[in-house]
Amino acid sequence: MRFSLKRLLTAECRSTSKRSYSAAAAAALPEQAVPTTQERRKLHVREKLAAIEATRPFPQLTDTFGRQHSYLRISLTEKCNLRCTYCMPAEGVPLSPKDHILSTPEVLRLAKLFVTEGVTKIRLTGGEPTIRKDLMDIIAGLNDLRSIGLKTIGMTTNGLALKRKLPALREAGLDQLNISLDTLDVFKFELMTRRRGFQNVMDSITGAVSAGFDAVKLNAVVIKNVNDYEVVRFVELTKDMPINVRFIEYMPFDGNKWNEAKFVSYKNMLARIKETYPDVIKLTDDANDTSKAYAVPGFSGKFGFITSMSEHFCGSCNRLRLLADGNLKVCLFGNAEVNLRDAMRSGAQDDKLLDVIGAAVKRKKKQHAAGSTMAYAIPCTRVGRPAAMLPALPYRPIMPAQNCLRIPMRHHSTSSKLTHTDASGRATMVDVSSKTATLRTATAKGRVLMSAEAFSLVKTNAMKKGDVLTVAQIAGIHAAKQTGVLIPLCHPLPLSRIDVRLDLDDDNQCVDVAATVSCRGQTGVEMEAIVAVSVACCTVYDMCKAVDKGIRIHDIRVVEKTGGKSGDYKAD
Repeated sequence: MRFSLKRLLTAECRSTSKRSYSAAAAAALPEQAVPTTQERRKLHVREKLAAIEATRPFPQLTDTFGRQHSYLRISLTEKCNLRCTYCMPAEGVPLSPKDHILSTPEVLRLAKLFVTEGVTKIRLTGGEPTIRKDLMDIIAGLNDLRSIGLKTIGMTTNGLALKRKLPALREAGLDQLNISLDTLDVFKFELMTRRRGFQNVMDSITGAVSAGFDAVKLNAVVIKNVNDYEVVRFVELTKDMPINVRFIEYMPFDGNKWNEAKFVSYKNMLARIKETYPDVIKLTDDANDTSKAYAVPGFSGKFGFITSMSEHFCGSCNRLRLLADGNLKVCLFGNAEVNLRDAMRSGAQDDKLLDVIGAAVKRKKKQHAAGSTMAYAIPCTRVGRPAAMLPALPYRPIMPAQNCLRIPMRHHSTSSKLTHTDASGRATMVDVSSKTATLRTATAKGRVLMSAEAFSLVKTNAMKKGDVLTVAQIAGIHAAKQTGVLIPLCHPLPLSRIDVRLDLDDDNQCVDVAATVSCRGQTGVEMEAIVAVSVACCTVYDMCKAVDKGIRIHDIRVVEKTGGKSGDYKAD
């Protein structure tokens, strides 16, 4: 548009080449210089373009690609009351000194400045924003900005300490809530966050719906072989609750090495959901929306996918991010920051701050680099600046899945005869091609008994090798998928669910391990469950043996199985 406008203005100059140029423009020329006709034309065009630029809406928040930024995310704190395994190490991360964090007046001053330049939506984030004691004052101050153009005030929280604050938040002026929850399994919640409080988060979600917020969204970061099989359960939350569940692709951050094998694209998630709900419909996305919206007909809520990795939304990005220490980021994936706190504290007036902001916005690139490379990563959705994290667990590829899908599965029988030998007594794989495919599940359990010292180190996550429970859980999940490789006469299985849980038993000073495995096929999954438990127990031993060489692995067995010709089984 700008180029066509320039051509029009140039044409105008040519038709009026003898028009007098302004005194200001003439003053800019060297003394006694006589401008040529071409120079007069150029000066006239520049003046016209400058005048038009000055009248454009919110020029300081419009980048060189024409994107107008009307959405500001403000991180209120770097602190968090969770220690999510994919976000930060158990001991936390170094925090900025208290006096480096923006004060309430500074937050509100900058917010007002952005609103006067066209920002209509502000979202408060962290860290965990509910930790900040002046949260209500900040929201109330933002609420006063509605008179100058602010339309929406939102907040992203982990929901741990949210429920009791809901009435006050609503009264202060908060419109929207985004609650982060990555699993619906209480045991896995403790493993992933290293904290208890799953029920608190669920109560916060139901409380937020009842409190009448304009929008309640549930954000879940999806990681392969950790929580990707839970996407259907998350969608089922929308059946009776008018919430918006948003699945976030595992994203790269700030140079932390990751493993692409943990990535799950939104198309894979959607395909999994459609296996259960084939009538899923695509909804119309709002302008500048980062989420691709879907719904199950008849359900009260909806769900969507934030596709930062597989299909970035940079072209319509209207977001800016103000970090807790006053640094402005024009792109979440970019390293460039400009500090507004220091400018304010050195006495900069609003027009100077706007110049700094405008210069940063003008440097915003067309798109982030994360979409073209997945060599660096760490999804850190709960902190203002990407935090350090534990090293990624090594990934060992599983045998090609395309073959697994076509192989008949294992046999389960209550016959007194062994099924894995032929007539001559030689070992053989069972032919189950004539069997009917049904839903099969199996649960196995076991326990690891250890000394008081070792148990205490596991409980406090102080083992030198790292997070014992999380590593053992992941090991169990991988082991279940490798059963066909580990056990000679077992067929590979297309497993649909693997749930490995580790629970601390204070009374007996042991780790209780349970694994539930499911698939739809022609054979049972007892072996997958028992292998998952066995390897998880062995992993606990391996990570603790330096402290206690007398660790005992005890009572590994299948406790329940369903499906198949032989019927169901449950241990006494």
